[in-house]
Amino acid sequence: MNRKPIIEYIIQQLKEIRAGKPWMGNSFADKLNDLDETLVFQRPLENLHSVAEIISHLTFWRREALLKIKTGQGSKTDDDPENWLSNDILQLKGWDHIKKEYDDTLSELIALLEDKEDVFLSQTYYDTDFKGDYPYSFLVNGMLHHDVYHLGQLGIVIKLLEKKK
Repeated sequence: MNRKPIIEYIIQQLKEIRAGKPWMGNSFADKLNDLDETLVFQRPLENLHSVAEIISHLTFWRREALLKIKTGQGSKTDDDPENWLSNDILQLKGWDHIKKEYDDTLSELIALLEDKEDVFLSQTYYDTDFKGDYPYSFLVNGMLHHDVYHLGQLGIVIKLLEKKK
């Protein structure tokens, strides 16, 4: 008897939006692999984030999710200065490093989930940002929703940047 069909489904969804063929269009790999590297640190409009800022933000929250899964408690909140690093700081890291951190944290999340059964999703952790105990299903589904949200945002940002070229 399979004790983790929900976990397997979530993993499949994470992989699909990472580099598969999601129903809504392009994956992160589709968006990022062919992207002109000169554009990643540019904001298309003053009030929109750059590609590098978005990918760094995703990595920040994925690291926090990993901590919550490993320890049962997070340490960051939405107002943490590392949540949205500036392009100046990100340029010092370099685009290849930013992408590698993003990929590595997603691989680590998938590996952690592969060792879990569905019962894990009903266990609870303390969420520092939401200030309460929540089931891991809230965290794991939230990470998936967060990725999909920012994948759409990336599409808009990239279209605007390419239009400006």
